[in-house]
Order: sequence, then C-alpha cells, then structure tokens
Amino acid sequence: MAETGVLLVRTRQATGEWQRIAWRPVSAVAAVTALIHLAVATRYGWNRDEFYYVICGRHLAWGYVDQPPLAPLLARLAYALDNGLLPLRLLAVAAQTGCVLLAAKLAAEFGGRRRAQVVTAAAIAACPAFEAAALLFGTTVLDQLAWAAMFVLIARALRLGTVRAWLAAGVTAGVGLENKQTLAVLLIGAAAGLWWFRRDALRARGPWLAAGAAVLLASPDLVWNALHGWPQLRMSRVLAAQQGGALGSLAHLPELVLFLAGPPLIVLWLLGTRWLASRDGHGHRWVLVVVVVAVVAFTAGGGKPYYPAPALVGLFAAGAVRVEAAGTARGRIGWPAAIAVSAAIAVLVGLPVLPPSMATRLRPLNANLMETYGWPQFVDQVARVAATMPPGTVIFTSNYAEAGALTLLGPADGLRAPVYSGHTSYGEWGPPPGRPDTVLCVGVWETRYLRQNWSRVTEIAPIRLAPGLRNQETTEHGAIYTCRQPHGSWAQMWPRLRHLD
Repeated sequence: MAETGVLLVRTRQATGEWQRIAWRPVSAVAAVTALIHLAVATRYGWNRDEFYYVICGRHLAWGYVDQPPLAPLLARLAYALDNGLLPLRLLAVAAQTGCVLLAAKLAAEFGGRRRAQVVTAAAIAACPAFEAAALLFGTTVLDQLAWAAMFVLIARALRLGTVRAWLAAGVTAGVGLENKQTLAVLLIGAAAGLWWFRRDALRARGPWLAAGAAVLLASPDLVWNALHGWPQLRMSRVLAAQQGGALGSLAHLPELVLFLAGPPLIVLWLLGTRWLASRDGHGHRWVLVVVVVAVVAFTAGGGKPYYPAPALVGLFAAGAVRVEAAGTARGRIGWPAAIAVSAAIAVLVGLPVLPPSMATRLRPLNANLMETYGWPQFVDQVARVAATMPPGTVIFTSNYAEAGALTLLGPADGLRAPVYSGHTSYGEWGPPPGRPDTVLCVGVWETRYLRQNWSRVTEIAPIRLAPGLRNQETTEHGAIYTCRQPHGSWAQMWPRLRHLD
C-alpha cells in the first residue's frame, strides 16, 4: 500500500499534475509564524532603515538614490495610521506570512500534497533568512514576498497557459520591481530557464505580454533614474565595493549556506536541487536555473549575502516534494525535528527575544537586532544638548538613521531644531536655509571631515548606550559636536557634505 502511494505521488509529479493547497495545516503554520513575530514586534524599537523609509515617504517621488518608491510609500501610509512603529511591523509580518503561504502553493504546483506543502511552509517559517528579514519593515521582506509570488505565478502560468495567468505574473513583476531591482535577477533566470527547458511556452503571446506589463509598471522608477543620472546604479557600485566586490561576496557564501538557509535545512534544499535536476522535476527545471543565476549574479556583482535567499523558496518546495515522495518513517520524525531546530535558531538569532546584552554578542550574525535598540536614548541625549544651543541651530547628522530618529522621535522629547543630513536621499533634498555659522553635528564623523567644512570643531559628548551594549553609533564612536566658522555657505559646502555609503 505504501509503495502504491509513493508511486502515485511520483506519477503526479512527473506529469505535472498540480494539487489543491491544504489550507488548514498550511494556515496553521502561517498563524504560528505571525503570532511569534507579533509577540516581539516592538520589543526593542525602530530599526534605522524604518526611519528612512518613513522620511522618504514624506518626500514622495518616483525614485530615490538607493531604492524605488514602493517601500517608502507603504511606510508613509502605515506610519500615518498612528504615528508609531506597530503598523510598519504589521506589514512586515504580513509579508512573511505571505511567503509561507505562497511557498506551500508552489509545492502544490510542483505536485506536492499535504505533507510537502506543510514541510515547505514550515521550512520558510523556520529559515533564518526569512525570519530575520521580517524583524523589520523594508525592501528585503517585500522582495522575498515578490520572489515567492513570482515562483508561484510563473509555475501556474506554465500549467494553465492562458494570457490572464501570464499577465498576473507580469503585473506582479512590475510591482515587485518598484520595490527592489533585485527581482530582475529572478526574471532573467526564469527567461533563461524557459528558453532552455520550456521553449514551447515562449511561442505563445502570454509571456511577452507579461514582459510588457512588467516593463510598463517598472518604467516610472526607470525614467526617474534616467533623469537623475542613474543614482541607483552608483549606489549599487558603492554597496558592492563595501562588500569587497565579487571576492567579498564569495567569501560570504558560507554565511548564506550555514546561517541564512538554516543549518538543519541544508539537506532540504539539496534534495530540492536533486529533484529539479531529475526526470520527475524536469517540467520545473527553470527554477533551478533561477537559483544558479541568482547565486552567480549576486556573487559576481558584489551583492550582500542575503540577496540570493529568496531563491530558497523554489528549492524548499522542490525538496519537500521529494521528501513526500520518499515517504520514509524516519523522515516523518526527522523533518519536523530539523525544522524545529532551525526555527529555534532563527528566533534566537533573528528576533528580539533575548536581553540586549546577549543580542549585542550576536552582532556578527545579525547586526540588525541591535540596530533596533537604543534610539530613544540617542534622541534624548541629542535633545538635551540641543536645548543648550542658540534657537534655530541646525542639527546635521552623519547618516539617514540619525536624522530620521531625531525627526520622528525628537518632538516627543521637546526637540524643535531642524534636522538635516547629506546621506543618500537626504543629499537630494538640499541644504538647510540660512548660514552654517553654528551647527550641531551628530553621528559617526571623522574629525578631519568636519574640519574640511568648519574651522572650529568641538566634541561635546560621545553617543552612549547602556554599558556593554553596542550598535553602529557606539561601535564607530558616534558623538555630538559643535561646528563653527564654516568654510563657505551651505550651498558651497553641500557637494562636500553629500555622500553615498
């Protein structure tokens, strides 16, 4: 009887027969995932990037120097609900939950039944790369959602072959590109995979109409970039240089394998690779091409280690289908245990469940944890110094996080001073009015950099957290300075004060 069941599953996979999604168990996995995130959603506080998304949303544009417009727009809308952090985190949790559900749906498209779908959903929920990304709202968690959706929609369009199914994929691709251009790597990989393995699909008009829809929806950001000299390309080169280029990215691949994929889950995505390369997975082999293209493109381009992580959706789904087809008793016990271990690691490393003193020790694995801690203390310290300065003194920060924190959290601390920065999009928004005769410079500065612009630079106090705690500002000696006797007007100094990093 067991052998007959295994044969039936393999027959369905080989013929490409899709399965209905097992909503009840899959939804249970998604609900548990959401509840875990919600339990600690605001325990530490704002992440530095979340400040920036909200502030960018207040300067609505079709593009920004370091990102397309979708995430800032959503951040603006969410923040407007109650001028707080929780609505943003709810968006992040919703995106993570969407990834879990879509991954299960992809397993169903591969022919996987209930067990394959549940294993896939649980693997995504337990994967550190997805768990940690949903810690905060931003382009990364939205990008993961877009990749998961595209895997499902392309698989569905190949199965149905209708123009409507392909247009759904094209529209989703266009919206996803308005969040992050890394989705283009999936599209390139999918196009190459279809050319090699499903060329028959490209003879129909559906894929080409989908491509047109994607380009049309992505065009506002493309036009904005062209009109502004392609700043997002410059930003990508800066980020690649920070990673050490291709060699630097290659050095980080073990991090992707061991941490981002989740050590107990490595076997699952290896099984997925094997299944996609096999006769049973031949109809979905384009997914394997996407994975290869993603790893090669992000490594050669000097991308950050987590950039290829969304490709794990395809590998986990394929691996779960193979696990289900094997149907061994050992697997029925072993896989839940492996997923549980990975989930425990992901929660401890990716979410603010530990005391800050322990999270500080985890900074080499996940720096984002401590970048969500300490911002109210930072704002309070700056506000106390600003209260001693002459009225109208401008605060100039070294990066967008400091500027955003002071702008959004400062009024509650009585901070009324105008806040500016030359970092990334802040540089696009122009210099302060008036003269830079006396300026409060806050953040991670090199003194010689300040002295290129002001003759008198005096450090008032270092930025502090509680003893033993570290974030970027305290690790890199952030401080508060008074700067006087400027070397020109704001307009003259502004080209020197702007920076992309």
